[in-house]
Amino acid sequence: MSRWLCWVIGAQSLYYLVTGAWPWLSMRLFEAVTGPKVDDWLVRMVGLLIVAVGAALLTAVLRQELSAAVLVLAFGSAAAFLIVDLIYALAGRISPIYLADAAVELGLIILLALGGLHDRRSASAD
Repeated sequence: MSRWLCWVIGAQSLYYLVTGAWPWLSMRLFEAVTGPKVDDWLVRMVGLLIVAVGAALLTAVLRQELSAAVLVLAFGSAAAFLIVDLIYALAGRISPIYLADAAVELGLIILLALGGLHDRRSASAD
């Protein structure tokens, strides 16, 4: 697996660890940036889930074990956040600040795809 994918997935894991922990560290600051929430427990649950995803991705990077399952987790979680951010921010159901997260998630998807193409080309050249 390429260094490129290690860097991308490593950055994704850190982003997920920080953003997932944020509502646990300060719900007040989280809501000040993202808007008020009705169900704090749900926000915290999603936060813990994304911390778990971030921890799994970081573990894979540190062990240099970027299996197909890890790539599916990296791509799938970024795609899920991108879809939800776009649908609900554009519909006005959540704060437009989530479009910034959508941009990050789209960037991750592009970088993951480029890393996969690079690895595929490198493998065929060998």
